Amino acid sequence: MNLEWLKAGIGPLKDILTYLTKEGKTNDVLKKQVIRELRNNLNIFHNAYLNEVSADVMIDMLNNDAVKKAVDANFKFKKLKAGKIEPYHIKDDRNKKYIGWEADQLVDKIDEKIEELKNIKKMNKNSVEKVKNNISLMLSNLYYRMKLLADFIKGPK
Repeated sequence: MNLEWLKAGIGPLKDILTYLTKEGKTNDVLKKQVIRELRNNLNIFHNAYLNEVSADVMIDMLNNDAVKKAVDANFKFKKLKAGKIEPYHIKDDRNKKYIGWEADQLVDKIDEKIEELKNIKKMNKNSVEKVKNNISLMLSNLYYRMKLLADFIKGPK
């Protein structure tokens, strides 16, 4: 699968991953799990790009279990970062439409996309290779949403 779209976002990713590792050291178990999951999912994209991994493998590895647990426990996602996404959080023009969103809205959109990708794969004999959906675009959108969430969490306090 062509992951050229990821090339531009790989550079600053290392800094974000380091930050998320530090931010994940908290006593709030649900917050810690959600941040770890975000970090791990971003790492999946990074390593998939470096190793030319297929979309099927990436989709299998993406995880949203911590988000599901947090939702079940009525976790307040503003604990990740209070406030709204501001223009200075946006590192990629495609994310401008999220200005004014809060962490819970963005997490919900990320969770929805992971579920959708997994369901598309299940509906098509456990492979997205021949689906009519634009899986590359869907993965790209998911990556840039997750990166935006990480940038938002990291952003100015």
